[in-house]
Amino acid sequence: MPLTEAKLKSLKPKGKPYKVSDYDSLFVLVTPKGSKLWKFKFRLGGKEKSLSLGKYPAVSLKRARFLRDEARKLHAEGVDPAANKQKKKAKKASVSEHTFAKFAEKFLAKQLKEGKSEATIQKKEWLLRLAMDDLGDMPINEIKAQTVLKTLKKREALGHYETVRRLRATISAVFRYAVASGVAETDPTFALKDALIRPTVKYHAAITDKERLKEFLRALDSYGGKAETRIALKLHILFASRPGEIRKARWEEFDIEERIWNVPAERMKMRVPHNVPLSDAALALLGELRELTGWGALLFPSLSSAEKPISENTLNQALRRLGFSAAEVTSHGFRTTFSTFANESGLWSADAIEAYLSHQDKNAIRRTYNRAAYWDERVKIADWWAEKVTGSFF
Repeated sequence: MPLTEAKLKSLKPKGKPYKVSDYDSLFVLVTPKGSKLWKFKFRLGGKEKSLSLGKYPAVSLKRARFLRDEARKLHAEGVDPAANKQKKKAKKASVSEHTFAKFAEKFLAKQLKEGKSEATIQKKEWLLRLAMDDLGDMPINEIKAQTVLKTLKKREALGHYETVRRLRATISAVFRYAVASGVAETDPTFALKDALIRPTVKYHAAITDKERLKEFLRALDSYGGKAETRIALKLHILFASRPGEIRKARWEEFDIEERIWNVPAERMKMRVPHNVPLSDAALALLGELRELTGWGALLFPSLSSAEKPISENTLNQALRRLGFSAAEVTSHGFRTTFSTFANESGLWSADAIEAYLSHQDKNAIRRTYNRAAYWDERVKIADWWAEKVTGSFF
């Protein structure tokens, strides 16, 4: 007698599993714990087999009969319904492992192993999150250029052109990783380079006029804020460093006797250690600063915690207090200031200036050579620049 919903609901567990048949080889297996499992019984190659169709009531009586009928069709064609189900399950599992989200995760793990900075990883994570709603669950080898373009156009519509540029590049990196892994065949973002609005290049505002630099240095000498901030800005100018390099500097990195600041690779943009020559002016400033923050590990600890450095905003706010707008100068712009005057002087080789700025040569052998070959010239540049900054400009 065929099963009914009422009959199914009335079935109670017993000490052992038992079967209750419907018709056409469909039955429900009631377990001692009360679960009601749908099964389809069939024979293949002279052996009796069964196919699991799900659990009641999640799979209703009507749904179970439909699944049974689909299985019967396969069986009639000589296909093993149970083996076919396992094959589909395995394929689905394989697809779920090859989604864009999975490869984005693997790509970020690779970046971490390669020693990319925490800030770089966080930026890429943020960019990839922008793509996840549209691309995350899709098999990466099925994503087409138009699908990616729709995602990019959403940000472009908001006028975030630079974000779109970086987002496309980051998505592209994930696809290239998938291609290298043998899962994706191509990088669909390649076709989108000319389909998006190009962002206007924005350079870090910097003082490159001699007279205006004089005014700035005078104002800095009279800075009424914290002495540590004034010293940070002065060292920042002398070293022509990136803001993060000076803000996060630690006392243990400074070899006063050898007159060298050893900046570790993890804090450098290109993940290569960088040595900075210390001029007399820099040593004097470090001596003054030692009296203020030498008790801790950081040269410039924040007010909230001695374990955290000041923020870049601290330096930029100080520049605003000195009367210089963001359109005129930013903390990162001091590198441009140094480069401008060093190149205009005609005293130094371009390679030595680039080495002073810790710009990396793309040629690995030449890069290693330059780091050693231009040290003596960089020491002279440091002394020359310190003399200019501390007096000769006036």
